[in-house]
Amino acid sequence: MARDLDGGADDSDSDDSEKATEAASSPSRKRGRIVRDTIERWGLVGLAVATIGLLLGIFYYPVATVFIDSVLVDGRWTGRVFVSILQDPFYFGEPGRLLAGEPVGAVIESVLSPDRRLGVIGFTAYQAALSTVASVALGLPAAYLLARYEFPGRRTLRSLTILPFVLPSIMVGVGFVATFGRNGTLNAVLGALGLGEVKLLFTLEAVVIAHAFYNAPLVARVTTAAWESVDASAVETARSLGASPFRAFRDVVAPQLYPSVLMGAALTFVFTFSTFPIVLALGGFQLATVEVFVYRLIRDLEYAEAAALALIELGISLGLLYAYLQYEARHTVQSRGIRPLPRRPLRPPSLSVRELLPRMGLAVYALVALAVFVAPIASMIVASFSGPEGLTLANYQFLIDRQTTGASFQVQPWDAVRNSLLFGVASLAVALPMGVVVAVLTTRDYRGRKLVDAVAMAPLAVSGIVVGLGLLRGLVFGVEVGGSHFAVGGGLAIVAAHAVAGYPFVVRTVAPGLESIDHTLVESARALGAPRARALLDIELPLVWPAVIAGAAFTFAISIGEFSATIVLASGTNQFTMPIAIERFIGRRLGPATAMGVVLLVVTSASFLLIDRLGGDEVGF
Repeated sequence: MARDLDGGADDSDSDDSEKATEAASSPSRKRGRIVRDTIERWGLVGLAVATIGLLLGIFYYPVATVFIDSVLVDGRWTGRVFVSILQDPFYFGEPGRLLAGEPVGAVIESVLSPDRRLGVIGFTAYQAALSTVASVALGLPAAYLLARYEFPGRRTLRSLTILPFVLPSIMVGVGFVATFGRNGTLNAVLGALGLGEVKLLFTLEAVVIAHAFYNAPLVARVTTAAWESVDASAVETARSLGASPFRAFRDVVAPQLYPSVLMGAALTFVFTFSTFPIVLALGGFQLATVEVFVYRLIRDLEYAEAAALALIELGISLGLLYAYLQYEARHTVQSRGIRPLPRRPLRPPSLSVRELLPRMGLAVYALVALAVFVAPIASMIVASFSGPEGLTLANYQFLIDRQTTGASFQVQPWDAVRNSLLFGVASLAVALPMGVVVAVLTTRDYRGRKLVDAVAMAPLAVSGIVVGLGLLRGLVFGVEVGGSHFAVGGGLAIVAAHAVAGYPFVVRTVAPGLESIDHTLVESARALGAPRARALLDIELPLVWPAVIAGAAFTFAISIGEFSATIVLASGTNQFTMPIAIERFIGRRLGPATAMGVVLLVVTSASFLLIDRLGGDEVGF
């Protein structure tokens, strides 16, 4: 009993102590709860404001700087740089003479003559048109194969069509040099067959084929989706009314494919109109497009002319993109509730001409596809282990020797790998939260949401060389504020450029997932008192986590392979990345460039797979 009393007395003392402690700590707990509630209530708003501020600082301000550079010359506002470009036949070809006031008849006569001049912009449009035709020609058979035939590995093959978006373009350029160069795979095969040598490097044909490598999968992807959305009942109705298979395809299927084919063609034209690394690697300055010439003007410190030319190119690209979006809005196909066309087995059920003919065509296409899509990467790998005397590791030994004995002004391979990884991680740390916040903002219901979406997605329409030039002129060169000079280092500017290039892909992968979430879940959480930020963290983001990881993988891969903005910002510094190292090596010897390309391929693939694994089994590309 005494023990009980004693024990009771102890418990009483303990309770009093706990109450006193609780009373003493309650103000701090209350303050902590208030802070937490405030963060949860206003955290999303704060992140939105921070994202908008960051977007203004690392994208809109640099782009505005480019615009100002083009109209503010020697301290005076003027449009003469634009006028001189528009009237210069070197840029606009024979139409430039028309703008300069020359007689219409003389200009028409020159246009019709065999010596007519296209100008830099005319040539850029010409090569983009050829690249578009080649991409559509290579993409449509792939869409036909994927949409109409069933075979083992079809889903994997369809997933692989996303790969060109993350393969570094300069690496692909090295692969094309290894394939179509004088001592490349193609000429080795032709020599073994007793045929003559083919010279494709530094020709328009090489540039067009390389562009098809990147953009034919895009055409195939969008057309496959449209083909799979065709309602089988409509085709069956046409056939029951007596239409032949060709007539049913022409009158029922083809009209539903045209918008997607045109969409792929329009995007291909826009992408190839602003091409840069491929032309620089495979065409050089003799096949200079607008982007290559802008880069040349930057190197020559002709910033006003470079800025004006870049803005003219941007205006043309945005005009084409706007025309396409208008067309897409009028031709959107609703595919809900449809019954897709059944796929046929790839193995012919009979040996009739009707069954064999399309499959023979696909077999021929497979050989062409192997030459265009697989041979460049395979040739790059083989070339990295090859030398005049056969198989060798000399190219990799060169990289090691350059690292240990190279001069300070030369590109160091390990430094390039380290910089690429550091810039990739840093840009991911910036782009991922930016992309998620923008995805949230563009999937909420409020007035002006479409405008916010368009403003946030603007980086997709602006080339990397424009962003790089703007960051160089705006942030790296610095700005005067209140008598103080503010500037950022080249490394930070490169991270900003990579983040700008990557975050739209986070938005485009996360936003569809957020829109598909059952909103009753979020409304239930809000009804139970959860603030917006808490509902987002506890309900929405876990449901779209695979999409977040997919966006992260894209962002990191894009940063690793980014070339256009990096080459502008890295010039004159030691902030070289792997793509810049390849560009430096390819100008001297192919072997070290192919070895560096293999290193880039390994790092990109390993990073992509690592992020994929971190996302779990539900992440798919």
